[in-house]
This record gives sequence, C-alpha cells and structure tokens, in this order.
Amino acid sequence: MKSLWDDNEAKQYAGELSQRVYTSRLLGRDTSLVLHGGGNTSVKITATNLVGEEEELLCVKGSGWDLETIDIPGFPAVKLEHLIKLAKLDSLSDPQMVNELRTHMTDATAPTPSVEAILHATLPYKYVDHTHADAVVTVCNTPHGLDKIKQIYGDSVVIVPYIMPGFDLARQCAIEFAKQRNEGSIGMVLMHHGIFSFGDTAQESYQRMIRLVGMAEDYIREHGAWELDYDTPAKDTIAPLALAQLRQDVSKAAGFPLLLRSQRDAKAMSFINRSDVAKISQQGPATPDHVIRTKRLPLVGRDVKSYIADYKTYFEQHAPRARAPKTMLDPAPRVILDKELGMVTAGKSAKEAKIVADIYDHTMDIITRAELLGGWQALPAKDLFDMEYWDLEQAKLRKGGKPPVFQGEAALVTGAASGIGRACVDSMLARGAAVIALDIDPAIETLFERSDVLGIVCDVGSESQLQAALKQGVATFGGLDMLVLNAGIFPGGCRIDNLSSEAWRKVMNINLDANLILMREAYPYLKLAPQGGRVVAMGSKNVLAPGPGAVAYSASKAALTQITRVAALEWGADNIRVNTLHPDCVYDTGIWTDEVLAARAEHYGLTVDEYKTKNVLKTEVSSHDVAELTAELCGPLFAKTTAAQLPIDGGNERVI
Repeated sequence: MKSLWDDNEAKQYAGELSQRVYTSRLLGRDTSLVLHGGGNTSVKITATNLVGEEEELLCVKGSGWDLETIDIPGFPAVKLEHLIKLAKLDSLSDPQMVNELRTHMTDATAPTPSVEAILHATLPYKYVDHTHADAVVTVCNTPHGLDKIKQIYGDSVVIVPYIMPGFDLARQCAIEFAKQRNEGSIGMVLMHHGIFSFGDTAQESYQRMIRLVGMAEDYIREHGAWELDYDTPAKDTIAPLALAQLRQDVSKAAGFPLLLRSQRDAKAMSFINRSDVAKISQQGPATPDHVIRTKRLPLVGRDVKSYIADYKTYFEQHAPRARAPKTMLDPAPRVILDKELGMVTAGKSAKEAKIVADIYDHTMDIITRAELLGGWQALPAKDLFDMEYWDLEQAKLRKGGKPPVFQGEAALVTGAASGIGRACVDSMLARGAAVIALDIDPAIETLFERSDVLGIVCDVGSESQLQAALKQGVATFGGLDMLVLNAGIFPGGCRIDNLSSEAWRKVMNINLDANLILMREAYPYLKLAPQGGRVVAMGSKNVLAPGPGAVAYSASKAALTQITRVAALEWGADNIRVNTLHPDCVYDTGIWTDEVLAARAEHYGLTVDEYKTKNVLKTEVSSHDVAELTAELCGPLFAKTTAAQLPIDGGNERVI
C-alpha cells in the first residue's frame, strides 16, 4: 500500500465534500481496494436549508457511482438525525430502509444512498471510508482468520463478525463499536467483508485506510504468502470453435445470449492447472458482494449441464429458509476455468464480462495467498445465497430496464471505417451488440476506442487475413451472431471492350470472392449463435437495373446476391437467415467526393441537391438509413424472413 495523496492535487478540491470526492477517487484508483462500484465513503456536513435552518447531513456514496470517477452529485445528502434514530430501531426491513433513506434526502433527484448509510451515520467521525481490500479479505478467509486479524491489528480496530449488509449489520456495528472502541481505534474490520477507516479529515481517514491495509499486506509478506509463483506459461492461442460451443451452452443455460471473455495469462493458466483447483475454486468468492457478478462458484471444465444441476440443488437447499419467496435466477456460470480455454468469463455485454474477469483475476491472487496462509475458507453457502438473492443487490442488476435487442451478441462488419460500414457499427452498438470491425484502413484500430468494439486491420482480398481476423474476433467475444458483408469497391466507369482482365479480377476478388470466403469461414460460428445466425450482404441497385460502364461491379453484386440466395437455402436448417440489401445513391461515403458529385450532377443537368434526390420519393438515402435497415434485418422484426432482397434507393424507376 502506498498513499496517493498529493498536496498540490488536493488543493484543487476546496471544501469538505470536494475533499471527500478527492480521497474517494484515490481509493478508486487502487483495484486492490475496490473494484467496479465496490466500497463506499461518506462525510458529515452542516448545511442551511431553504427555511434558514442548519441541518446535519450525511453525504454518502450513491448507488450506481464508482469511487474512481465519483463526483459531488454521487454523494446524496441524507438527514443525519433521522439516520441515527433509525439505527436505534429493533428491526427495519430492506424496503423500509430504502424508503427511509430516499424520503429523507435533501434532493429528490439524487441517486439512492448506499445501503450502508445507517452504518456510516452511527460512526462518530466526520469522514468514513469502506473498502473490500484484497489483503484484508485474504486473511479473513483462512482458518482462524479472526485470530490473525486480532494479531495484525490488536485493539486499533473494532472487529465485527460477518453479518449481511443492511440494517442488521449497521445495528451490530453500533453495538460492537460501543463495546470495543478505545482512544486508539482508527478502523473497523468486518470479517469476510472488508474494512473501515475514519478520521476528522479526508486525508486522515484515507491515510488510515492505507496504513491498515498495509498492515495486512505486511502480515501476508512476513508469512511468505505475498510473492506468488505463477509458473505455467501463458497460452497464446485458443480454439475459437470450442469457445463458441461453450458460449452456446452457457447462453442456453442462461436463457439469453452471453458474450465470453478469455484470459490465458500465466496467472490464469497456473491457477487452472493447480492439482487442487477443483477444491480451492469451489469454496466461494473473496467477499459476498462479488456473488451477484460471479455467482457463488466457477465452473471447472465445460460440463455446463452438471453445473446447472448443482446450481438448482443449491437453490432448492437454501430458498425454503429465505424470509420471502425466491424465484431462481438463471443457473448459467459466469466464470469457467478450463485448461484449454483459460479463465473464461460471461456477461451480457463486453463490459460486464470484463468486470467479472477483473473480479476473478483478484480472486485468484486472494485464494492463492490464503492457501499459503493455511488454507482458503470462504463463507458458507447459506450466507452467499442470502447475498445472491438479496433484493437490494438484485435491484442493481435490474435497474437497466428492458435490455437492448442485441444484448450479449456479436456482429462482424467489413469495410467498417467509413460510410455504410461505419454506420452499421454504430447501429449495431446502439442495439447492444459487440462489434468486430474490419477495414483495410489502419485507423480502424483506434476509431472507436471502446471495449465492445474490436477494430482489426484486414485486407478482405486476403484469405489468410480474413481467417485470422475472424478467429481473433471470436476469441475476443466468444462467438459470432451477425455478419454484415459491406466492404466493396466501385471502379471508375469502363466499357466491356476496354475492361482489362486484371481490373475484372480485382473487383471480383473484393466484391465476390472475399464475401464467399468470409461466409464459408463464418458458417461454423453462425451455426452456434444462441439466437440463430444472421447475414446481411450489401448488393446494389445495379443487380436489378445495371448501367453501362459498370459490368464488373454489377456482375459481382449480382453473383453475391445469388450466393446469398443459395446460402439461405443451405443454411435455413441451421437457423441462419441470409438477406440482401440493394442501396443506391448513398452519397455520404468516401467514393462520393464533392468534385465527383458536382460532375455527376452537371452531367444530368441538375443541381447537387437535385441529383442526390433523383428518385421517386425525392429523398436522399444516407449511410445511416442503410445501416438502420441492416440492423433491423438482423432483429426480431425480420425473424421469419430469409433470402429477401430489399431495395433502399428512394424508388428507382428502372428497378420498379
């Protein structure tokens, strides 16, 4: 542990609440303290209300905020006097507690305060910090963990046995704090959960947290458990088809599509290849908060059916004793430990799969160190069940409302750096898909800069590059659901009698051969798509109404259309639907420069605006229009349509 406090940086945060923001962000920067929304912080302030009365308020981290990026709006203010009164009640249900928190905020639009707000209120310090520090939970989750915590901290911390977060924990903490507190108390350890620090200033509370966690790290180091020997080499390659098959099995178990993420570094491979992995991995998570992300246990190997059966048994054993009736959540694993595929995590989005991966990456270190300290010993299953099925925790996962239509799915788009292809990426992302974006332009690698887009430089005219890009994409997201065949070239006008064989072959290679190859290579993955595979090919108005000087382009698009018709016949039994769009006059693409547009408009004796709308509907067709229809073709609206050819041209008289 090292303090990140910087006097110059701290000066930029004036005021008690701003100081709270600053040190909260310092905690959030260290993933060994908090991960993805974990932990919470607070400050007690005095403010004057609208009627001129001074009020004592608790500003505590709000639901949905992450400490690393939190700002002042992330600290809803709750009336402190009321929280203190609540802490003295004999009981308070979770719905009642949330209602009391929300109805006693000073801003009705603020986020819901942390469920540990009452606990923060009862601690008689201005600033309170709470983390799930790896080092502390490592020591807690070992045989005689309580004795080890006492050995580390003596009477400098109050120690509270494990109780599930909420009102009961706040009440018990108040009791233990009253019994154990002394003049030297600077923190509080919640067994199997985490650690609190407190102080009169933000700096004091923060630096006490660093000091306390550092003491646990020193203990681990002194007992030879800090330096870890991950001696199994990282695995560079992966079998993408095996990963896609696993994804299909996991998605089927969940009842909805999930993306997979594979980690195959030395840590993951060493942990997976331990002779005792089947024992140590089946104890439980590092801290109960993780269970809503990772589930209680990972799957070792790929027997998803056995995992489902075990999960159902787990539910049936513990649901009857719950305070309220419970409906079983989906039984699909979120972490899979496999010697070939590595540490695989599942999520409804690329971001969610990464969150699970980050959590289990830390868990592997924690388990490994705990084993060196005498053995890994997580909480009993009954306590983890209570957390997994806690209504307040489940609310965090339900708050998103109706899921995006392509949530948990992956699409591959060719020619994705500009024009229709770029617009297709945007339309897929807007519907929740992860996207494998291919383009010959090197800018594709940094064009989107987000976790749900993998930009790959790829010359679609190269069979080997296409194969490599497809495997890389599947390895990144776990499979393939949608394929958009967009990349193509439109050479300058050339009559047949002047067309060289080289020019003909170049157009055919890019517009026809590349698409055939990509369809062929993508077929095994599309067949494993949880909701059925979908292919959309970009044809052209020229298929139905060719013009002079475009024989290679027109022939290539016509042949591509014929390929999609045959594919629809051949792949229908595999629940893969294949459709074709025929755009025309899409002028917001790279090939239509201002000069070219002006020249073509002049050729027809039209203004540029008239030229852009020279169709029956007198409308302009944009890349966005084409992309939106492409996405809709992959969606439920066209679930029963295959081998269709849809024009998107504003109405072309020759086609009609």
